[in-house]
Amino acid sequence: MANKSSATWAITLFCIGVFMAALDNGIISAALTTINRSFDVSANWGAWGVTIYTLGLAISIPIVGKISDRYGRKKLFIAEVALFGFGSLLVALSPNFGVYLAARFIQAMGGGGIFIIGSSHVLSTFSVEKQGKALGILGGMNGIGAVLGPNIGSIILDLTGNWHYLFLINVPIAIVIVILGYLKIEETKEPVVGKLDLMGTILLSAAVLGVMYGLTNIEGSSFLASIASLDVYGFILAGAMLFIILIIYNQRLDKRGGDPILPIRLLSQPAYLLTLLIGALSGALLAGMIFIPAFTEQVLGVAAEYSGYWMTPLAVAAGIGAALGGVLVDKKGPILAVFLSGFITALGFVLFPEWIAFKWQFVIASSIAGVGMGILLGAPLNILATERTEKNKGTAIAGLSLARQIGMTIAPTLYAGFITRGFNQIPELFQTDFGNILRENAEKANLSPEAMKELQQTAAAMSHHANPEEMDYHALLQNIEDPGLREVLEASVNQITTIAAQDGYGGLFYSTVILAVIVIVLGFVLKTVKRKYIANKI
Repeated sequence: MANKSSATWAITLFCIGVFMAALDNGIISAALTTINRSFDVSANWGAWGVTIYTLGLAISIPIVGKISDRYGRKKLFIAEVALFGFGSLLVALSPNFGVYLAARFIQAMGGGGIFIIGSSHVLSTFSVEKQGKALGILGGMNGIGAVLGPNIGSIILDLTGNWHYLFLINVPIAIVIVILGYLKIEETKEPVVGKLDLMGTILLSAAVLGVMYGLTNIEGSSFLASIASLDVYGFILAGAMLFIILIIYNQRLDKRGGDPILPIRLLSQPAYLLTLLIGALSGALLAGMIFIPAFTEQVLGVAAEYSGYWMTPLAVAAGIGAALGGVLVDKKGPILAVFLSGFITALGFVLFPEWIAFKWQFVIASSIAGVGMGILLGAPLNILATERTEKNKGTAIAGLSLARQIGMTIAPTLYAGFITRGFNQIPELFQTDFGNILRENAEKANLSPEAMKELQQTAAAMSHHANPEEMDYHALLQNIEDPGLREVLEASVNQITTIAAQDGYGGLFYSTVILAVIVIVLGFVLKTVKRKYIANKI
């Protein structure tokens, strides 16, 4: 076990590194339009700045987990942070879009393993009764960084007016972490058998790249049609075939006494596979939080420039939940923490469509959801993934992190589909509900007879328009002289949009409730599997 001073320095530096890496995947979203404009690329091309980072994370996660076990977590942590800082510098100094994308990939290769290395270091150096608390803190920093990314990005962009600072800020932080990490962190690694599995590493990288690239091509607005596209199913099938080849190769290598990149014994454990499934669901739940700023804007009427700030209660609650979850794991075990996280998350998310009408209600609901998510992102799954792992702790956690990344990749396309279907109802709502809404608002406003006559003419034109979304709404308002009539029309159109938004986001949040309930069910299954395992051992 590490001494107290070394343990404190280690957890502090790991937390800073984890927060920095998690922040960067979201921070870019605040500046995508600005970056696209600076490189003169379309929005579709610009989205590759996010996609390439996601693919880099997916590739680096399982590889770093394995080699950190082998060559030492301190060495790999320093190397990862240095690579992340170097990639950040390259992004900021990119002379063209091609270099920018390459630099984003380098960033991801550096940032992907920081959380895994930190978690496996904790599991190797902290006493069992303190592991939950330490992992809870790491998980909290990971969750808070991911949630606050767009918010902090907006703040930096507003203060500096220059997107380069979003990445330059990482450089001095990375330098400090590298220096202090070299001086203060003790080295840990697992027993090694044989040489590094280079062929397995190549196969695993190609398999993950194929699956993740296929998943990123799925479109939420046309989910089924996009799955039938060669760019989706072709790459997913290719990745799956490579994964099967990898398993066969690793089985043979394991029989020869080698050290495969993907330990087959891990994948043969039902408890570990269930933990991976819960990890994927946790990623899908975390992805639901990405849409909360848009929810506050389109349903609660928060101004677009302030919508990101409304993530703060959720982020703070997630940090609190992660810390509480760590303490709960230390005292009561990880299974109870999984149950509790699923219940609290489901409760928080069900309040969004069923209860929220005012901003104070939003703060309460998002805080409840944040606490539940924080518990799940912290200690329990990491403990469950490594419970019966004498070695390969980094590999076990890497598998969990990759499963979570897959969940975070798939879920947004499904959620976006709900929102798109909600807004697609707008033409129908104009024809069925607009007249009644307009009449109610007009009665409350006590409009003059002249204004009422003009209102009836305008309403008839709007309700019979083939696609109200294509109407020149601003020109229509400018032609109306009566300010009271203009206000009534604007309020009525906003109500139609809000109804559509509520329906779309309702589908999103109900689906997250279902996912949280599935987490609870899987928790019960996992408890049964663990009980059978213990009984068989006895």
